[in-house]
Amino acid sequence: MIIPKLALRNLMGAGIKTWLNAAVLSMAFVAIIAAQGLYDGFDADVSRTMIMAEYGGGQYWVGGFDPFDPFTLQDSHAQVPPALGGLIKGGRATPLLFTQGTIYPNGRLRSVTLKGIDPAQKALAIPSASLGASGVELPALIGTRMAEAAGLAKGDTVTLRWRDARGMYDARDITIVEVMKTSAQTIDEGQIWMPLETLRRMAGMPGEATLVTLARDAAAPGTVPGWDYKSLDFLLKDLRDLIKAKSVGSSIFYLILMFLAMLAIFDTQLLSIWKRRREIGTMMALGITRGRVVALFTFEGGLNGVFAVLLGAAWGIPLLSYFASHGMRFSAKQADSFGMAIGTGIYPLYGAGLVLSTTVLVFVVTVIVSYLPARKISHLKATDALRGRMS
Repeated sequence: MIIPKLALRNLMGAGIKTWLNAAVLSMAFVAIIAAQGLYDGFDADVSRTMIMAEYGGGQYWVGGFDPFDPFTLQDSHAQVPPALGGLIKGGRATPLLFTQGTIYPNGRLRSVTLKGIDPAQKALAIPSASLGASGVELPALIGTRMAEAAGLAKGDTVTLRWRDARGMYDARDITIVEVMKTSAQTIDEGQIWMPLETLRRMAGMPGEATLVTLARDAAAPGTVPGWDYKSLDFLLKDLRDLIKAKSVGSSIFYLILMFLAMLAIFDTQLLSIWKRRREIGTMMALGITRGRVVALFTFEGGLNGVFAVLLGAAWGIPLLSYFASHGMRFSAKQADSFGMAIGTGIYPLYGAGLVLSTTVLVFVVTVIVSYLPARKISHLKATDALRGRMS
């Protein structure tokens, strides 16, 4: 216990230098947790929104369907397979039919994706019930972004032209019965939602669907011929890859902060060994081995990491708790500029694993940086040290 006591006494005796080192290191410690917590919260928020509004518990895509290739959309439809029919009847899945169309709001032309959805479905957080309760012949549901872009509002009527499965064009007036507010742009921009059976009749695709979305608690029934199962890991891969890339980019910021903090500790250790060389020689003359002296100086440096964690907890916990409870707020336009399904705020997520791993990282790096200058003591002769020399 003599080494920890001596190290603590020496470190406290250094006064303001100790607390300056701890303050710089605590900034790096809190900054890493804050930034990484923000990315984790971003990931959780966007994933939850996409799962509730679009992905559910996974999807079955009809063969050949590619949501990023509009040329595949017109031919991406097939009869709903019996293997998925049971889940649909039980309310544990919902079929969706996609086709293309054109609307003419205020004399302008705008291409849209028509999406058919069962008004009674419960698998997705889309207000589809408004389509069934409207009482109009061709009801349509759009999002706020689509409404703003097309200049449409609830109760408006707009002419829709579409091509059915036989290649024949037709046109009718549809009525906007609801404008939904959602943070998921992928179910909003350029899209018009209609009752599934209505769209099937219009498109001449009875009993068909483009994809089937499972409810969040539904298990996939396995392989379905002609349909490709897309798990949440697949559907959220682009989002996870983006956040991973952002995290890697932020690591440069972490490295700069850690480098500045470690530079301060390294300099302090080097100066401390130089100023205390006679003390080192005295300890060696009293029989304390070089290894124990090295351990003493390394322990002193390592305590900087402990002080930094304690100091960082003192000012970091209130600050991070405030952001975790109030989030980082954005206006609707700022949120849309991200191009992803974030609401008007991001709530950071500080998990125990993140805090623990960051604490261990800071402590281990501090110990290593403290050891590097202290290892010179292992080559120091006691007589030289007593004379104030470094051999």
